Amino acid sequence: MSIIMARDKKKLSYFREVQSELKKVTWTSKGELIFCTKTVIMATFLFGFAIYLIDLTIRGGLDLASSFVKMMFG
Repeated sequence: MSIIMARDKKKLSYFREVQSELKKVTWTSKGELIFCTKTVIMATFLFGFAIYLIDLTIRGGLDLASSFVKMMFG
């Protein structure tokens, strides 16, 4: 019985400490969070588009090289 009570006290102590630490946290403002979210989404799309363009360029170069090799060696 005392083991259960000790375990419950530890849990309660843990949650009180967590609550105390969360009060110390400096949370970002709603405006800053929205700005950062938009920035991450835009950067993701821009990098994705850049990778897509690089992929098209490499694929075009390889297709050109392939057709050149086929033209040379049949």
